[in-house]
This record gives sequence, C-alpha cells and structure tokens, in this order.
Amino acid sequence: MNIRQQIKSTAYGSLIWRVFIGVIGGLVTIIGTVFLFAPGPGLLVLLAGLGILASEFAWASRAILKTKTIAATAAEKVGIPLWMKYMIAAVCTVLSIIFIAYNFA
Repeated sequence: MNIRQQIKSTAYGSLIWRVFIGVIGGLVTIIGTVFLFAPGPGLLVLLAGLGILASEFAWASRAILKTKTIAATAAEKVGIPLWMKYMIAAVCTVLSIIFIAYNFA
C-alpha cells in the first residue's frame, strides 16, 4: 500500500490530503499565473498546477479538458502539420530554458 492510500484510509487523513493537494496545486497555479505576465513558462506552470489539482478535484479536471478542447480547436483552425507543432513547442521550450538560465547566470 502506498503512502497516498495510507493517508486517505481515514476521513481525517483524506481531508488533510485534499488540503495538501489544494495548497500545493494552488501555489503552482498562482506561480504560473504570475509567469504569464513575467518572464517564464507561464502557461506550462499554470497547466501543471491545474494537473496537480485535478488529481483530487473534479472542477480542475474539467478545466483541463476545456483547455485541451480550446487548444485543439485553435490548432485545427491554424492548420499546421503535427510535426511542425512539436518543433515549435520544442524550440520555444529550449528558448525559454536558455532565457531563464541567462537571466539567473
């Protein structure tokens, strides 16, 4: 039995676990929101925070599904081939890492 199951085996433990996930996921989501306006990978961090929250909360899971639907619709309208989308994502990720490393060096 893993740690998560042991903690969630009691009502009190389940409440503590949900609060812990809520705090961690909320902090990551807030940091992602700040990164949307500051240099950094804002959208990725924001979605990571929602992913953490989605592990315990249904509303966060619905938000992620809605975001995926919007992104898929926008991607279809643009008409870029799949390999090009992956290339753009990879280049943007590498550029973000270089930019962050350059600013902290």
